[in-house]
Amino acid sequence: MNIQKMLKQAQEMQAKLGQAQANLEVMEFEGQAASGAVKVTITGKGHLLKVNLDPSVMDDKEMLEDLIVVAHRDAKEKMDSAVADTMGNVTSGMQLPPGMKLPF
Repeated sequence: MNIQKMLKQAQEMQAKLGQAQANLEVMEFEGQAASGAVKVTITGKGHLLKVNLDPSVMDDKEMLEDLIVVAHRDAKEKMDSAVADTMGNVTSGMQLPPGMKLPF
């Protein structure tokens, strides 16, 4: 493979990566705990947008704090999975040297 072709391919992939990242940033991911009694929504950048609490979990402060953490972790795992899938799709056609992974 010649260097010019590799550079062109890298530029094309950079544009695709930028678009994929922009798309992910506007996506929202919901995480849940306690069968949906606690829900959080985060953006594709991991920013917390919403917390929804069922009144049934409001009596136990420590449990509620733990459930919020669990719901956030669930949302973050969904976000991370979407990021990995999207980036994998963008970089799947590029032939990289062994051991090299994108994004860097």
